Amino acid sequence: MSASPDLSALSVGDEVARTEHLITRDSLVRYAGASGDFNPIHYRDDVAEFVGLPGVLAHGMLTMGVAVQSVVDWAGNPARIVDYQVRFTRPVVVNRNDGATLSIVAKAAVVEPEERRVRVDVVATVQGQTVLGKAQAWVSFA
Repeated sequence: MSASPDLSALSVGDEVARTEHLITRDSLVRYAGASGDFNPIHYRDDVAEFVGLPGVLAHGMLTMGVAVQSVVDWAGNPARIVDYQVRFTRPVVVNRNDGATLSIVAKAAVVEPEERRVRVDVVATVQGQTVLGKAQAWVSFA
């Protein structure tokens, strides 16, 4: 287990992570294989467009997982994430050539030094538009 961040120096509003992650069509194929989710809206433009989507979409759970990884990295151990919830607000359209860049900013929203836990709010955007709403991870250092 990695060392814990210094909670005594952490304040509400402090940024704990900032990162970008490129999601490509290759990412979607790998995720589909790992998850078993082979819905063609995640890899076929014609099917996505036929059902009224703007294009091939990233899997929601892939987006959710990529977004929390920065919090995991900050916390030092994935077992420290004791609760994580999001609302999917906008699909992530993955361009055939350029992919989609997911930008993540994570900030301390609730700091409870006595309980050795922190709620981290995650903002995930693509091209300046929020794709996850109310993304919150509780991190326990107890």
